[in-house]
Amino acid sequence: MMKKAENIIVGISIGDLNGIGSEVVLKTFEDTRMLELCTPVIFANVKIMSFIKKNLNSTVSLHGIDKLDQILPGKINVFNLWREGVDLNLGVNDEKVGEYAVKSFIAATKALNEGIVDVLVTAPINKYNIQSEEFKFPGHTDYLDQELEGNALMLMVQDNLRVGLLTDHIPLSEVASHLTEDLIKQKIETVRKSLIQDFSINKPKIAVLGLNPHCGDGGVIGSEEDAILTPTLKKIFDKGTMVFGPFAADGFFGSGQYEKYDAVIATYHDQGLIPFKTLSFGKGVNYTAGLDKVRTSPDHGTAYDIAGKGVADYNSFKEAVYLAIDVYRSRMQYAEISQKPLKIKEK
Repeated sequence: MMKKAENIIVGISIGDLNGIGSEVVLKTFEDTRMLELCTPVIFANVKIMSFIKKNLNSTVSLHGIDKLDQILPGKINVFNLWREGVDLNLGVNDEKVGEYAVKSFIAATKALNEGIVDVLVTAPINKYNIQSEEFKFPGHTDYLDQELEGNALMLMVQDNLRVGLLTDHIPLSEVASHLTEDLIKQKIETVRKSLIQDFSINKPKIAVLGLNPHCGDGGVIGSEEDAILTPTLKKIFDKGTMVFGPFAADGFFGSGQYEKYDAVIATYHDQGLIPFKTLSFGKGVNYTAGLDKVRTSPDHGTAYDIAGKGVADYNSFKEAVYLAIDVYRSRMQYAEISQKPLKIKEK
């Protein structure tokens, strides 16, 4: 039997406490209707969250718990992950605060892996102050890729616009050397499966962007399209996946061509994220596709410049919660259909 939406437990890692993460979390759940959709569990400390709540003049009611078996539906649960006080200096990069961001994220991931929470939504971190001998990952996704099953892929989502990446957090100078046939096949297959099980699209259409201007102009500007992208995409298409391209990236979004496809895969980070963030109007979500668990996050960072001022836009975080719930339900439905195929009566 499929789990009811209101029983979905959303684990929330608090991110950088000197940034806007706590603010967008609290603002999201000021709308009490959110508690009809899910039960949030914030991995932090109820005293520090109460301090931030007071500073923001927030009206939310927080429920502190000391054990994860004390989670109460209909409440904004704050799991007391630590007891000591934390000195906050809003808007400032602080390595000590970074340690608490990591502690929250690791604990929330553990709860996700153990099935204590159903989905994970991560508030923004500072990728510089989280680094230590114990945590040497560029960000959330790389750690999740290690701890969970599957192959992680960053998929940016806003309604029907979905943008994935062949390469993500690597220098631009290294992108071409990373574009191998195996990588392209793996990433496209990850996106295809995600569109089917996570977004309920039975026969997805996927577009892939070229690396070079004008897709290399037949080798005049670059050879990667002719040498690797085009032949690999043809092999994938011939095996039944509806993949198209490579397309020249400069006019693809401006012309509205992206609207014809269920997902677009860019060859490198900025090629995909600049048009996505331009089109998503602050409501975009970063979804980690390809893993056995559901994780989302807002599409923005810590925003130190506005931290503590009460002006942060919470829509992206709220959409991240919505998407996590939707994907979780879609996966459960997909699993149920896959396990119990419809039987055709014999005449």
